[in-house]
Amino acid sequence: MVESKHKWKAWLYLAPAIILLIIFTVWPIINTVRMAFLEGYDSMDAAGGMQYSVSIENFTKVLQYKGFLTCLKNTMLLCVLTVPLSTILALLIAVCLNAIKPLQRLLQTIFFLPYVTNSIAIGMVFAAMFNMVMPTPNDPTSVGIINNVIEFFGGEPINWINAGSSYWANITVMVIYIVWNALPFKILVLLGGLQSINKQYYDAAKVDGTSRRRVFTRITVPLLSPMLTYVVITGFIGGFKEYSSIVGIFGEDMGPAGNSGSLNTMVGFIYEALQNSKVGRASAAALILFGIIFVVTMLNMYVSKKKTHY
Repeated sequence: MVESKHKWKAWLYLAPAIILLIIFTVWPIINTVRMAFLEGYDSMDAAGGMQYSVSIENFTKVLQYKGFLTCLKNTMLLCVLTVPLSTILALLIAVCLNAIKPLQRLLQTIFFLPYVTNSIAIGMVFAAMFNMVMPTPNDPTSVGIINNVIEFFGGEPINWINAGSSYWANITVMVIYIVWNALPFKILVLLGGLQSINKQYYDAAKVDGTSRRRVFTRITVPLLSPMLTYVVITGFIGGFKEYSSIVGIFGEDMGPAGNSGSLNTMVGFIYEALQNSKVGRASAAALILFGIIFVVTMLNMYVSKKKTHY
């Protein structure tokens, strides 16, 4: 405990961090809420002293915008498809890694590499892998590696991301990329949880002759439930903020050539409004996104409350 006469020293040491948090975190949040309720807000005009009336017009315009439902649908769909799939795969890989003793640290490092790699760079690599530009005599390698594999097994190349590709082909590529990119962090968390489980539970199950499947469902999963809850909640939060992965593969058009904006998300909608100097509308969209994330997080916590064992 810090003695009362020395508390000022503690506050003095904390002061730089507190000041930075207020400037770069607390004030931007307050300012976002303020701008969202100012009708037709423009930062340059506001700096000149212009006054704005308080209303919910920005929220109304966001909800009435024809592309809003597309952005919301894409965001929700990516979350629903990627979070459960990445969590299940991460759990299975973590269990396998925990059981492997030789080269365990090397394999952990390999699995963790995508987490420390720039997402835009990874997206460009995936774009090249799923490319389907028909080969020419001057460029016989223009078909991506994925279609090369499909052709090797006798299949027909699929137009994954180029002009004329279908919406579900685009979503398939995005799901593969997002799941692959989300695995390292989840594997790390779950592997740490596995290594902290008391081995006496497994020894007792071994003495009783319990099958591996039952050990997994009755011991491993319940004891990992706090970590599983954590990765699911953070997975949904990250999924609702998805943006850079789509830019990495499809560019700023947020969709294949000729179908611009077809894969736009809520965060993409916010950036688009900011680029068009519609600060109030972007702030309103950010608050709507915050509300959605908050509701989904509360639902996740409520559902997992009875299933989580601490």
